[in-house]
Amino acid sequence: MQNTLIQTWQEKVSKFAAQSEEIGELHPEILELAYQENWFKLFVPEIYGGAGKKLPEILRLEEELAEADGSLGWTVTLCAGAGWFAGFLNPELAEEIFEDEKACFAGSGAVGGIAIETENGYLITGHWKYASGALHATIFTANCILKKADGTDILDEEGNPEIMSFILKRDEVTILSGWSYFGLIATGSHAFEVDNLQVPKNRAFKINNDIAVADEGFDYPFLQLAETTLAVNSLGMAQHFIRLVEDSFYARTGLRRYNENQIAFFQSELGKCKTEVSSLKEAFYKNFDQSWDQLIQKSSIADEQLDAVSKVSRKLAHACRRAADTLFPYCGLEAARKESEINRVWRDLHTASQHALLTFES
Repeated sequence: MQNTLIQTWQEKVSKFAAQSEEIGELHPEILELAYQENWFKLFVPEIYGGAGKKLPEILRLEEELAEADGSLGWTVTLCAGAGWFAGFLNPELAEEIFEDEKACFAGSGAVGGIAIETENGYLITGHWKYASGALHATIFTANCILKKADGTDILDEEGNPEIMSFILKRDEVTILSGWSYFGLIATGSHAFEVDNLQVPKNRAFKINNDIAVADEGFDYPFLQLAETTLAVNSLGMAQHFIRLVEDSFYARTGLRRYNENQIAFFQSELGKCKTEVSSLKEAFYKNFDQSWDQLIQKSSIADEQLDAVSKVSRKLAHACRRAADTLFPYCGLEAARKESEINRVWRDLHTASQHALLTFES
């Protein structure tokens, strides 16, 4: 009897990744795998059904996911990252949200709305872009400027407009199809909006203030949490691309036209790219692991260590993009064919590189 068993999750992802891009969202088989593995709840406290993993393990898993498929890695990273907010929520609200075994957060870090204080809560109107995983998300997070009933701003302690985050349910938002970019297509990172939506007071929350429920290491700083998780996505995609480039070059029908010096030049360029990415990967995990150890052992991380984590995260992401740009010309026309795997990986990597946190290397 033919053995149709898929041995690993990587094989399943590889089988359906191209189809995910065709339909503009994660293929149902991949989505079901994500639910089974609890990937969308990587940062959710265990009391709410979280995966029970810590950040060092999560980063390495996200690297693997992105290497298997950029859209999968990115969607899990952004949705799981939004799920981190669960630790700051009203516990009763969090319990209600996670009664759904397929609970998944999506959202935007931008301040795209206003929230007017009312007697029983807030009246929210706004528009937010780039909510990765929007098509399967059950919860949306949205940042708003707070206003009084008369329309004037509510000010914080420093005299600036107060900004608050809010929980919105799927049936309360309108998803606006607009993710028309050339990469990370299967993330379905569409916009969403609400108009005069009344929500109760317990839907409002602030991160890095009062942690309502947490697991060990939950207070790792959000900036470096975001930078590191994005960096490992670039790393995973770059490693996938480098592997495909090497295979593609030696499989090219025109290889016989190259002389020994030309082949040696390619091998040199390939070696340089591999070395740079590999060495920065090692430096990245070394610096991150040191920061994590400080947090666990001393309950705080030195500012200079956090700065080192930020810098190496950006350097790694930029090295990954440079490697792809350096090696792309050696792939032949197959790399320019939009249906090919190597083209998809190249597009995904370059789309990921446009995230604002990764724009500058220093």
